[in-house]
Amino acid sequence: MGYVAIKGGGRAIEGSHAAAEALRTAEGDAGTPLTLSTIEHQLRLLTSRVVSEGGLYHPRLAALAIKQMQGDTLEAAFALRAYRSTKPRLLEMPVQDTSHMRLIRRISSAFKDIPGGQMLGATYDYALRLMRMDLADESPQAFRDVAKRFRQAQPDTDLPDTFPKVLDALRADGLLPPLASRSVEAFDITREPLVFPVPRSAALATMARAETGSLLAIAYSNMRGYGDVHPTIAELRVGYLPVMLPHLVTGELIEAGEVLMTECEVVAMYEGGDNDGPPVFTLGYGACFGHNEVKAIAMAILDRALQKGMRDGPSNPSEDPEFVLLHVDGVDSMGFASHYKMPHYVTFQSDMDRLRTTQSKASQTATASKQGVKA
Repeated sequence: MGYVAIKGGGRAIEGSHAAAEALRTAEGDAGTPLTLSTIEHQLRLLTSRVVSEGGLYHPRLAALAIKQMQGDTLEAAFALRAYRSTKPRLLEMPVQDTSHMRLIRRISSAFKDIPGGQMLGATYDYALRLMRMDLADESPQAFRDVAKRFRQAQPDTDLPDTFPKVLDALRADGLLPPLASRSVEAFDITREPLVFPVPRSAALATMARAETGSLLAIAYSNMRGYGDVHPTIAELRVGYLPVMLPHLVTGELIEAGEVLMTECEVVAMYEGGDNDGPPVFTLGYGACFGHNEVKAIAMAILDRALQKGMRDGPSNPSEDPEFVLLHVDGVDSMGFASHYKMPHYVTFQSDMDRLRTTQSKASQTATASKQGVKA
C-alpha cells in the first residue's frame, strides 16, 4: 500500500489529545478520579480481560491502561502489550501444574458429584439479568456493608489446598487417551512468527491472549452448525496458580508468586477404535490469565476443532488453523481496522484516476456502438 507523507497538523493532533483528556475528566470540579484500586477490584472482570488480551499478568497496570484508554479494552490491551515489549526477559518459565491452583471457583457439567465437590464461587450464572436500580445511588456506607455482611455470614471452613482433576478419574477408567509427552518445547509466539502448519502449543498460546469476542464468535459458529464440537465441560477452574521458577543459584523450583487464571477442560465426541485401540473421548483445552470463563470455554472448543482440522483437514472455518489464529488477535484486528483512518490520499487519488479512465473508455465504447448501429 502506498501512503503520502503528511506535513503539518501538529497543533490539531495536540488538540485532539487534549480533547480526549478533557472528556476523561468531563465531570469537571464535581468529578472524582478513578483510583487504580477501584478499577482493579470493582471492575475485576474488565481488568481480567485486559490482562489476558494484553498478555501480561499485571492487574495494576491493566487498571492503569483501562483508565488511560477510558474503558476501551482493545486500546488498553494494546498499551499493556506495548509496555511488555519494553521489558527484558529474565528467564523462561517451566511447565506449571494447574492441579495445584488455589481455587475460588470449580464446577463440572459432566458430573454432579466430583472428587472434592462442586464449588460455585462468585458467578452471575444463576442470577436473573435484571437491572439493580439500587446501585444507581449507592452510598459509601452501603457499599462497605456488603462485604462486611458477607464475611460475617460465612461459616468457618477448612478447604483443601488442592482439588483432584476430573479428567484424572476419566483417564483412570480408560475413557480418555493417555497424557501426551511434555518433552516438546512450547512455541513462543512473542519471538517466532506463525508459519503454518504450527504446533498445538502455538495455537494455544495465540488463543490465550486473543480477543474474547473473536474467540467466542468463531467457537459459536462451530457450536451452531459450522462444525461438530458440542462439548461437555469436564471441569472449569478459576483460581490462583502458584508460579514455580528455578532458583538463580540452586536451580530448585521455588514459588515466586501466584497468578489468577481460568482453566477449562472439555470432553467432546469420542473417536478411535479398530487398529487405533479402544474408542475414547476427545479433549479440548483452554486457559487464560484472569477470571474469564467464556474465553476459556471458547478456547477449549476451538482447540478441539483445530485438532480435528489439523488431522483430517478443515471442513469449516473454525477448523482451519490459519483462518482462526490470524483473525482472533484483538490488537492485530483493531490495528488493521483503525489504519483506514490514517491518510490514504495517494491510493485514493490513484483509484479515482483509474475509475475516470474506465468511465471515459466505457463512454467512448458506448458512443462508437451507437454510431455503428445507426450506420
